Amino acid sequence: MFSAVEAHAYIDRDTAVLQVMNKAAGKTQTIMAPVGRVVGFEKLNITVRACKQSDPFDAENFYAFTEISRGDGGMIYSNWLDRNNPGKNPVQNADYDIWLVRCE
Repeated sequence: MFSAVEAHAYIDRDTAVLQVMNKAAGKTQTIMAPVGRVVGFEKLNITVRACKQSDPFDAENFYAFTEISRGDGGMIYSNWLDRNNPGKNPVQNADYDIWLVRCE
């Protein structure tokens, strides 16, 4: 008996486009985060380890494995961000909200 397994194809992208909101200032900024490079934003260091686009034949979505730490080295977040479900893996921080816009 043959059982079908659903396969998903993803396209690797080089850059994550992120929105970062400083909650205290009430300001939002778009930042470009190249995969594998640390990007500084105010008190944060953001490193995107992978940025993937869903199969073009599926509903469009983007995923980014992201590590976010404070400038003093304390880890805030290390997990996948999902563009279509931003509340699924929220960045838990009192000062900032961060979400994935797309991968390029």
